[in-house]
Amino acid sequence: MFLVEGNKIICELFESNFKIKEIFSTDPQKLDRADVPITHISENELKKISFLQNPKDSVAICYLNEEKKLEDKNIQLVLDGIQDPGNLGTIIRLADWFGIEQIICSEDTVDFYNPKVIMASMGSFTRVNMVYTNLVEYLSKTENVNIGTDMDGENIYTFEKPEKINLILGNEGKGMRPETEKLLQKSIMIPRFGKSQSTESLNVSMAAGIILGQLFR
Repeated sequence: MFLVEGNKIICELFESNFKIKEIFSTDPQKLDRADVPITHISENELKKISFLQNPKDSVAICYLNEEKKLEDKNIQLVLDGIQDPGNLGTIIRLADWFGIEQIICSEDTVDFYNPKVIMASMGSFTRVNMVYTNLVEYLSKTENVNIGTDMDGENIYTFEKPEKINLILGNEGKGMRPETEKLLQKSIMIPRFGKSQSTESLNVSMAAGIILGQLFR
């Protein structure tokens, strides 16, 4: 099981295929659903069970979903060793915004059910299918064009996007691993317009947002 915090995100669960076991809430009337048991708790009790410094109002205990891989979609995100839960949550939120239905993750990518990932995705995790797999095996067989980021890649603003894409995003510190890099068919880069040499790179979720915005232009 995993935890979901905050009425706003819990309400998204009601419209999803995630099953709720129980809800603990300081204001149960806002979440009154006959099919889900709700326990009224105090703010002090909420603080004890919450992962947040400033708890939101409710905590739901949910059952994990069985992982299912959908067939390859026209645009997919592929994550190679993303470690920061905030980055993964933001990337899931971006995928949802751009209508990307599936994210393929390496086996060492941060756990999708980590409470910080769930929180950062702001309910988008209910609409994006997450698959953890051996990336080398997957990228060797996929029919989508494998595209990665590289400072020597094609300029994203003039890049002609193929019809079917796997956009691969690497680890925050090390980038993608060499065995993943070998399977790239194209590389793209976000040109830097600022003159400062001290900014070496962009945060991975920020880069994902810029690239997706451009791919969908």
